[in-house]
Amino acid sequence: MQIFVTGATGQLGGEISRAFADHTIIPGTRPDFDLADPSSIRRAIYRAQPDLVIHAGAYTDVDGCERDPDRAYRVNALGTRHVALASREVGATLVAVSTDYVFDGTKGEPYLEWDEPHPLNVYGRSKLAGEHDALTIADRCFVVRTAWVYSPRGRNFVKTMLRLAGERPELSVVDDERGSPTLAGDLADALSRLIETRAYGIYHLTNAGSCSRYELASRTIALAGLPARITPVSSAEYLSRYPLSARRPTNSTLRNLAGAALGVELPPWEDALERFLGAYLRDQR
Repeated sequence: MQIFVTGATGQLGGEISRAFADHTIIPGTRPDFDLADPSSIRRAIYRAQPDLVIHAGAYTDVDGCERDPDRAYRVNALGTRHVALASREVGATLVAVSTDYVFDGTKGEPYLEWDEPHPLNVYGRSKLAGEHDALTIADRCFVVRTAWVYSPRGRNFVKTMLRLAGERPELSVVDDERGSPTLAGDLADALSRLIETRAYGIYHLTNAGSCSRYELASRTIALAGLPARITPVSSAEYLSRYPLSARRPTNSTLRNLAGAALGVELPPWEDALERFLGAYLRDQR
């Protein structure tokens, strides 16, 4: 297949080439491709004539979205709309990657693919708008919600904890925000299996299980063998010290029911984290 990838230099986009090694990858990157520029989207996808479009690009700065909602909607909503339009016009299947932040975190148990979204922040609302357009416009569409993605590339929670633990003797991490950590490489592998099913619709693909930010930080530091002490704090206490623009869901854990029914599942988050740290720390030496 010819596969056009938006966000090709991002955490997930960077893993697509490996997971789809038997196919031709065409990266959508600036200046020729810009999610805030509809004409560049159409030109790039028309030029590529792909069989599959993996739309992994987004404006993911949650607090930045809150401060600049116009940019959030231009990129995450309108950008996705025009990716979907171009995909339909060239006859390509579309995979639109979305987020756990379409939920408000009040359910008290993991969210299923059929649960009603209710975003708390501009980022979640703009991504939900993109989901709607992708499903409405594209003839063949997978919407894949994922969460707490980390990889060797870019900025993410796991790498931030490693850096801070190397700089400070003690870290305060919230223990009442819960979610599903997801290794980008495992997600890319799952996408490669999902598209083969042609069972279009909404899917939740994360590493299995869930944890709090505190649990994820503690396990990361322990596996890395770093001496920093991790202290649990409430979100309210953390925000009193470090105010943030956007509200976060308390428990946005996703349950993969639809994908699992097709045999598309990801390993437990503990296993993924151990594999990631083993490779990442070895490469840093």
